[in-house]
Amino acid sequence: MSDLLENPRAGRVKAVAALAKKDVRADTGLFLLEGPQAVREAIEYRPELLRELYVTPTAAARYGLDDAPVDTWFVTEQVLDTMADTVTPQGVVAVCQQFPTSVREVFPDAGPGLEARGASATDGALPGLVAILEQVRDPGNAGTIIRAADAAGADAVVLTGRSVDPYNPKVVRSTTGSLFHVPVSVGVTLADTVARARALGYTVLAADVSGDDLPDVRADGMLDGPTAWVFGNEARGLTTEDLELVDRAVKVPIYGRAESMNLATAASVCLYESAFAQRVASSSTTP
Repeated sequence: MSDLLENPRAGRVKAVAALAKKDVRADTGLFLLEGPQAVREAIEYRPELLRELYVTPTAAARYGLDDAPVDTWFVTEQVLDTMADTVTPQGVVAVCQQFPTSVREVFPDAGPGLEARGASATDGALPGLVAILEQVRDPGNAGTIIRAADAAGADAVVLTGRSVDPYNPKVVRSTTGSLFHVPVSVGVTLADTVARARALGYTVLAADVSGDDLPDVRADGMLDGPTAWVFGNEARGLTTEDLELVDRAVKVPIYGRAESMNLATAASVCLYESAFAQRVASSSTTP
């Protein structure tokens, strides 16, 4: 633990704060991690990614970060405020190494034993489940979908090149640490991703208001096996060309008076319906 860092205009402080900018993250390969919960998740699951930790003395004692396995600096509240992207930071900021997953790891090139299996599947494992985000631009939605995918037991999340940067501070915060639990692939096209999924035997479904009702699709058995869900732009949804790539378009029916459903909410419902269906199908085939 170093001496107290007090100058908000110090070069180190400015360098951390600059990670809120996409071009700086791209140049450095680093990203900003804020809040005690996210930092604890990084320490537990991916400690090798942590580069620096900045914490106020009060927060260090409160959250048990006095002996974190990373270079750590005590800072003043003013310095922490300068570094953080949030208006009311919780006294903890870390710098992490980015760790994108290749789409080839999510959907390996098809070969013997890979057909109709998830990328992380092993003998006896449940079928694969992957979320694909196409032109999802809102950081809160993207982060919440990553968190929902993690909660639903998905194997991976793929963000196409036209989606928001998953290392955007708002995305990272919205994942609440799930970014360290589920592989996230970036910079690929929707067409290539769908082609890879299909080559491995995945059913590719698109969440779209033009589609069939989700309960009907589940009743047809289309959620029982390896499934890749495609979620489109918050305002425009998916294009006609996008929908031609998938096996079926699916909508979450609205039974009340709501005009529409938030993208992240709809994605959570779709992912959990797949998780439920896969587990029922797996239990029914288990001797």
